[in-house]
Amino acid sequence: MTEDFETCDLTCSSPSGDPEEALKVKSWSMECEQPIFSALGGGMKLQKTVDAPRPTMSGSPGKTSLAAATSDTESGIYSVESELCVDHESELDWFCGTEQKLICSHCATVGSCQGHTVTPLATRVTRVRDKLVDVCEKMQLQALRIERFIEQTLAAKEQKLQAAASRAREQVLAQVSAAREALEEEEQRLLEEVQREEERVEQCLLTQRAHWGQALTNLSQTRSRLVHTLTHTPDAQLVTSVREIAERVEEAEGVGEPCDTDQLSLNPCCTESKLLRGLWATAVLLGPNTYGSSCLKFDERTVSPLLSLSEDFCTLTFLHKKPRQSPPYDPARFDSWPNALGSVSMSSGTHSWVVDVGQSGAFKVGVCYASLERKGSGNEARLGHNSQSWVLSHYDGDYSFCHAGKKVPLQVARRPERVGLLLDWQSQTLLFYEPHSCAVLYSVSQNFSAPLLPAFAVTDRSITILH
Repeated sequence: MTEDFETCDLTCSSPSGDPEEALKVKSWSMECEQPIFSALGGGMKLQKTVDAPRPTMSGSPGKTSLAAATSDTESGIYSVESELCVDHESELDWFCGTEQKLICSHCATVGSCQGHTVTPLATRVTRVRDKLVDVCEKMQLQALRIERFIEQTLAAKEQKLQAAASRAREQVLAQVSAAREALEEEEQRLLEEVQREEERVEQCLLTQRAHWGQALTNLSQTRSRLVHTLTHTPDAQLVTSVREIAERVEEAEGVGEPCDTDQLSLNPCCTESKLLRGLWATAVLLGPNTYGSSCLKFDERTVSPLLSLSEDFCTLTFLHKKPRQSPPYDPARFDSWPNALGSVSMSSGTHSWVVDVGQSGAFKVGVCYASLERKGSGNEARLGHNSQSWVLSHYDGDYSFCHAGKKVPLQVARRPERVGLLLDWQSQTLLFYEPHSCAVLYSVSQNFSAPLLPAFAVTDRSITILH
């Protein structure tokens, strides 16, 4: 195929002009998105030709015909024997890109495809074949990559899988073994501690039994003597025996009154274990059962005038300036301290909730009895400064646990943005933890004697109950 028929744009200069004169050669680029098989439709029959001559026009306008477009074998172009054009009885040796169909040269110059983008059929076929060759080459390369992936990558992965699985098993066994060893040692330590405490209490009981047994014997003997004196001593002798009687009475009174003390009971602290408590808390928090209080919010009636409550009742914000208009009086409202209580009362089961403290530099979170004082600026209404509240406090960069006015400093590795609380009523345990790592910040065991309410205070920025 010669250079003249690479790409063309056919236009007609005048209706009466020669079609051969109107054939102009211009640059043209085929649209890549056109279907690669669309040019081969129409029932064409392709034959391979070698060294075919350049196509020429001959005959009258009504009987114009073009020779088949051919090319040499090196270019891989084939001649096309197609049907004749119905309108012009010429060979369909051109392709209209606009209408995606085969046409003759007259259709392109004076016919229905005048002004459309057209291409010699041989050129179109060449491009389609070239595209097919490219597609086949890409498929072949893809097949090679797939074979290489199967033979090399997957095989290597299978070998690495066995090694990785073996290491993972060893790691699991090592971790479980270390945990089991630590638990066994802790179990042995705690059992020995319980045994020592039991022996101590038993010894105290034996001592108390012996002491009070002897006291009871002495008291009985003294009473018997006094009764005998009272019933058998003549009046004259009784009067003169007052001093002796007084000594015996003093001896009886010196026995004292027995009383129950903590020394006669098993100390519950003998079973205290940070390891077991941490494992218990982790099991509760990460286990299949959830104990979150999804309905927990701030009780609007208890919110101090120094605080602002969000519309969803989940966020408390400290007000640096006291509002001009005070909220209506409510016996449940704190009027002096920046406190608020939760809406859920807890007297059984297990409960947990999380407070987002963000960047607040001063806050308290914990629990208190519902009977906590709400009015006045005394310690009776101040969280952590009375016997009715237990809170974790953050102030001036320090963390501490506060109860009954006593503070226990806490060592916190990093400043938590969230603080979680876990209350287990059955074990009478209150635990503060860091939700992200489940690290226990502090835990306390207390014999709670009444229902508890979540308690909060903030004097810097905001805190939010999370659900």
